[in-house]
Amino acid sequence: MNLFTALRAAWPATLEEPAILLDGGAYYSWQDLDRATAMLANLLDSLDLRGVDDRPPVVAAHVDKSVESLLLYLATLRAGCVYLPLNPAYKAAELDYFVADAQPAVLVCRPHDQDWIVPLAAHRQVEHLFTLNDDGTGSLLAHAAAQPDEHAHAVCSPDDLAAILYTSGTTGRSKGAMLTHGNLLSNARTLLRHWDWRTDDVLIHALPIFHIHGLFVAVHCALLSGTPMRWLPKFDATTVIRHIKDTHRPRATVFMGVPTMYGRLLQDPALTGAACDHMRLFVSGSAPLLPAAFEDFQAMTGHTILERYGMSETGMLCSNPCRPREGERVSGSVGPALPGVMLRVFDDDGQVCDTDAIGHVEVKGPNVFQGYLGMPDKTAEAFTEDGWFKTGDVGHIDDRGYVHLSGRAKDLIISGGFNVYPAEVESHIDKMTGVQESAVIGVPHPDFGEGVVAIVVPHADTHLDEDRMIQTLKQTIAGYKVPKRIILADELPRNAMGKVQKNLLRLAHQDLFQG
Repeated sequence: MNLFTALRAAWPATLEEPAILLDGGAYYSWQDLDRATAMLANLLDSLDLRGVDDRPPVVAAHVDKSVESLLLYLATLRAGCVYLPLNPAYKAAELDYFVADAQPAVLVCRPHDQDWIVPLAAHRQVEHLFTLNDDGTGSLLAHAAAQPDEHAHAVCSPDDLAAILYTSGTTGRSKGAMLTHGNLLSNARTLLRHWDWRTDDVLIHALPIFHIHGLFVAVHCALLSGTPMRWLPKFDATTVIRHIKDTHRPRATVFMGVPTMYGRLLQDPALTGAACDHMRLFVSGSAPLLPAAFEDFQAMTGHTILERYGMSETGMLCSNPCRPREGERVSGSVGPALPGVMLRVFDDDGQVCDTDAIGHVEVKGPNVFQGYLGMPDKTAEAFTEDGWFKTGDVGHIDDRGYVHLSGRAKDLIISGGFNVYPAEVESHIDKMTGVQESAVIGVPHPDFGEGVVAIVVPHADTHLDEDRMIQTLKQTIAGYKVPKRIILADELPRNAMGKVQKNLLRLAHQDLFQG
């Protein structure tokens, strides 16, 4: 089934009701979404687009977040094309790589980027280039305005390609994960059930929509349940709290964010239990949530954040329980595997790990992607012989079936022949008085192969002493796990979704023990 068809079928019978609410009282109705996506889909149909290698044509969007950019995504699905969201912060060299790799038939960009994108698109033989501003202006909507506002949805099978998401590319070339209509729909339906989505829910949408969290998890849950979104062009703690407190109907009930967002919310004294009395669910993902933030949020609001785990290649894989009767939400855990998702942990010898033993996380299910675009060798490497996807994460499963992640396999540190899992060391450092957060990495060491190093961000107006911290850790964890150096920093480098870029930290400190 076409994913758009499934989303459209869930919309309320009264299409005049608000679907997307903006600051200031304006809104887009469900009827507006239906008509606008029809006009955009008809525009795509009129272009007689050509795909590559038996794939449907790709529509790439290098634009700011707006309702219109969301409509473009939905219209792409409706027309049976493939959507490629791109971070608008990408510069020429980055965009050139993605366009050369995905070979989109349509590229939509911001008007003020045309000077450098026009020659890039011409060089890469992109058939059609349109512009779209975050205020709804641009050539895309101008051309779509001449199209009919009714459209017969393209017929798609569950295995037809719906979207391409590029991985972060922190090691080697960024890879395009190919996701089908079936992948995305199965995951959205699972989340609706597992997170107990209700007909009176209202989502505060403050995430970017070039990433799986904001585009697929958040948007699909709202649209597939036929419930409205309060739409914010970007995250701002004061604005989010204002929407949480707003008593006007429809009242907000759900917020999805990344840990950095929760950190900023916690700094605002307006975040109180009374302010959140109408909220039902707070979800955090895309990066680990610090235990202190988990506890502080619970103390300030009375709400326990639900942490979950997913990847661009798979959608959501694990989630802490939503309903109290199904278990507690555990800080530092991403919960059990979601219904329909199979998850196992293997050791280096290819044996299934015992309970609480750390190993490599592998998954299988209808949500797992088709493979990497144009990279059959990388696709083959990513799967086991019996069809399980190697996530590249390491972790363990406890006796209740909860999954605990220790980090990426590529972040594993081997110091003096012993395995050091950064997340374990970070958990001890983060509990120290005066520590805001930390990142543990391994860098070349002449004696140990890799030396354990911690980069630590102190709380404001706090003095931390490196030697004292190291001595404290020596009393808490095995000696080979203790950082040989602790480096204080103002902040940690992060990508757009809040994940710490440890590759940049390793590069910055690679000569620490040399000479």
